[in-house]
Amino acid sequence: MKMTTKGRYAVTAMLDLALHDNEGPVNLADISHRQDISLTYLEQLFSKLKRHELVESARGPGGGYRLALDIEDISIAKIMYSVDEPIDVTRCGGKQNCQGDVRCLTHDLWMELNRHISDFLNGMTLADLMKRNTVKQVSERQDTIMMQMTNH
Repeated sequence: MKMTTKGRYAVTAMLDLALHDNEGPVNLADISHRQDISLTYLEQLFSKLKRHELVESARGPGGGYRLALDIEDISIAKIMYSVDEPIDVTRCGGKQNCQGDVRCLTHDLWMELNRHISDFLNGMTLADLMKRNTVKQVSERQDTIMMQMTNH
């Protein structure tokens, strides 16, 4: 499966937003600094996430983005689909024209793998990721670095 940066960055940014959502609206510039993702790219991703009602924006001073749903209701698949990230390991996009205009020898294998990946990503939520110790540790490290940067 070839996953583009679009899907990876969207999931990373949404996880960052979920980790900081209790602090009020989260500024995209802060996510950009913590996750080393271009602000312009984040703006494009969040436009799509907002259109799919995963996030909502707050304007003005202290504005930013908030989650529009509970973390238990936001699956990783939902995030990826919202930014137009296909979850497909076939060469044919499931059309069975993998070898010229006919089905290839391993088509069923790749379709089955698609189902497993889709089931996994649909079953994994932001809440599940937030419970992981490694996620908590990385987030704490990133927050510490951000605080040091703002204090200098």
